[in-house]
Amino acid sequence: MRGLSTGARAGTALAAAVVLVAGVTTSTAATASDLPQTNGPTLPGAFGSLPPSNGTPTNGGVVTIAESPGAGPTYIMPIYPAADASVGTNQQFQQYMYRALWWSPKGVSPTIDYKQSMAGYPVFSNANKTVTVHLYPGWKWSDGQPITSQDLAFYYWILEAAVNKTVGGSPANYGDYTPGLFPDNVTSISTPNASTLIINFDKTYNQNFVFLQELGGVTPMPSHAWARTSAGGPIVAFNNLKSAAAIYKFLNAQSNELHTWGSNPLWQVVDGPFKIKSFDPATGGNTLVANPNYSGPVKPRLAGIDDVAFTSTSAEFDQLLTGKLDVGFIDFANLPQVPNLESKGYSVFGYPDFGFAYVGYNFKDPTGDFGNIISQLYIRQVLAHLQNEPAEIQSRGLFNGAAGQAYGPVPAIPVGPFTPANATANPYPFSIAAATKQLTNHGWKVVPNGSTTCQSPGTGTGQCGAGIPKGTALSWNLYYASGATITQGLVEAWVSNLKQVGINVTLVSKTFNYITGELSDVSNPNNAKLWAMEDFGGFTDSYYPTTNELFNTTGSFNQGGFSNPELDQDILNSEFSANNSAVQKELTLVTYVQPGLFQPNEDRLRAFSNTLSGPAASFVDSTQEQYSPEYWYFKK
Repeated sequence: MRGLSTGARAGTALAAAVVLVAGVTTSTAATASDLPQTNGPTLPGAFGSLPPSNGTPTNGGVVTIAESPGAGPTYIMPIYPAADASVGTNQQFQQYMYRALWWSPKGVSPTIDYKQSMAGYPVFSNANKTVTVHLYPGWKWSDGQPITSQDLAFYYWILEAAVNKTVGGSPANYGDYTPGLFPDNVTSISTPNASTLIINFDKTYNQNFVFLQELGGVTPMPSHAWARTSAGGPIVAFNNLKSAAAIYKFLNAQSNELHTWGSNPLWQVVDGPFKIKSFDPATGGNTLVANPNYSGPVKPRLAGIDDVAFTSTSAEFDQLLTGKLDVGFIDFANLPQVPNLESKGYSVFGYPDFGFAYVGYNFKDPTGDFGNIISQLYIRQVLAHLQNEPAEIQSRGLFNGAAGQAYGPVPAIPVGPFTPANATANPYPFSIAAATKQLTNHGWKVVPNGSTTCQSPGTGTGQCGAGIPKGTALSWNLYYASGATITQGLVEAWVSNLKQVGINVTLVSKTFNYITGELSDVSNPNNAKLWAMEDFGGFTDSYYPTTNELFNTTGSFNQGGFSNPELDQDILNSEFSANNSAVQKELTLVTYVQPGLFQPNEDRLRAFSNTLSGPAASFVDSTQEQYSPEYWYFKK
C-alpha cells in the first residue's frame, strides 16, 4: 500500500493572498463521454481489461469492496494525524464522505478533473502572491446547508490549531504538514462575505507548488455542525487559536472513538456521495450508505458500500473466486490465476499508479553503526546496484511483466508534466561487479556469501567513512509489510543479491499499520534504535511531486532522518522559485543521492465483477488508489 503525500502549504502580512470566491462559475455534470475511455491493453502500461459498459442500469444494491489486509481506515476527520495518513484512511474511506476542493485524478492521468471538483482553475496575480479561486455553486452538505467560505476557513483554523504548539498542537497531528509552510506562514485570514475567503501569505511561491501542492489538500469541513467543543454543545466561534484548539481537541477525540463512527451525528454531515453507517474497530471493516442529497455531478445509483476487511491476500482472493466480492485486488502471487477469475465473471485491470515504492533507510539508527554506514553515498549507490529491476519485473514469481522500471520518486508511467530526464534511464544498473568495486575502493574487505567488513576506517580516499570503526560488518535488519506478497518477494530478491557481496540483512515481517504507525513514530526517539530499513510500500505522489515532506531535513514523513543541504535548497526552489522546471532539478538530485531504494512501479491490479458497469474512468482510477463508486451501477 501507499501513503498519501500531498504537501504542506505556505504564505506575509501584506504580501500573498489566496482568494477563494464562491458562486461564480457554473459546474456541469460529468458524463461518460467527459471521462477518459480506456480498454485494457490499448493503454500503454496497462494490464487486462475493464468491465464492459453495457446492460441496463439498476438502482440500489450494495457493492462489496475488499480492503487490503491490515490497512483499514483508522481516522475519520479529514485533518488526519501522520500515523493515520494512509490510502486506507484517506482515498478509500474519507473521500467517499469528504471531498477535497479539487478532485483528482482524471482516469489514470495525474491531473485535476474539474467536472468533479468544487472549484475551477485558480487565477494567479501579484507575482503569484494572490490566487483567486472560483467555487462552483450548488454544492451542499447532506443536511441541505450550502458549502461556503466559512467551511474553508473552518478547515484552516482547525488545521492551524492541530499543528500549533502554543495551543497544545503537534506537527504529528497532520500527516501532510511541514513546519514553516502552511498554515505557519499565513498571517491573516478573513471572510468578507459568505462566498469569499482571503488568506494572506508572506511571499511569492511557485505557481505550480501553490496550486497542486499547497491548495490541493484543502477540504471543506461543515462548520455549522462541527464547530463544537462537546457532544451536543452549542456552535461556537472558531476564528481564533484558543477556540479552534478546543474544537480540534473535541473533534480529534471523537475521531479516535472508532466504535462510535456509525452513530456519531458529527460524521453524518458529509458532502460526498456516501456516509458512514457502521464501523468495526477490531477489523477496519465498515459499511456506508448513499447520501441522497449528494450535490456532485452524479448521484450514486448504489444503495451503499460494504468495505470488507481481510487478514490475508489469500483469504481475499478466495472470496473473489467464490464470487462473494464485487471489487477486489489481485496480489501478484495470484496473477497466474487471473484467467480462472475471468472465467468466473470478473474483469481484471492493472496500471502503475503515480507514485513510487521504496525501501526507507533510517539514518538515525545507531545499531551496528548503521546510521553512519547508510550516510555514505557510495553505500547507497552499492545498494542500488544490487537491485535487478528488469529481472524482478519479468519474474513469474514477482510482477510477471505487470510493472514499470522506476529509479526515483517520479515514475515513467503514468506520464506526468514534471518527470525528470533520469526517470527513464537507470543511473545504477544492476551489477554485482560494480557493487563489489565500490566497496573495495572504499576500504571494505568483500567476502561473497560471507561477511564484508571495514578494513580501512577513516574519512580519506579509499576509507570506509566517518563513524565506521574497523571490523564493522555490513549487517542490519529490514522490516517489511506482512500480507503483501510482492513486497516480500522484492525484499527477498534484493537481500539475496546483497548476500553476494557479503551484506547480510535480517528480514522482519510486521503489519502495514505497525510499520507506518508505531515503528515510524518520530515522537518516540527510542524507535530509531529498532529499525535500519523499512518497506511498507511507498507513496502516492502529489501532482506537483516535490519531495518537501519526504526527503528534506524537516519533512513530516522523513521518518529516517535523511538530510542533504543541496537537496533542501532544491526543494526550497521548487516551492519559491518562479522557474517551473525547478522541481525537475530537485527530482533529478533525489534520484542521484538515493535516500531510499526505489523499486519497480508495480501495476495496481483490480478485479471487478461483470455485474457492475459504469464509465471506464470510474474503474481506471482504482489503479491510482481511489474508487469512484458513485458512477457504478449493477446491471440487469
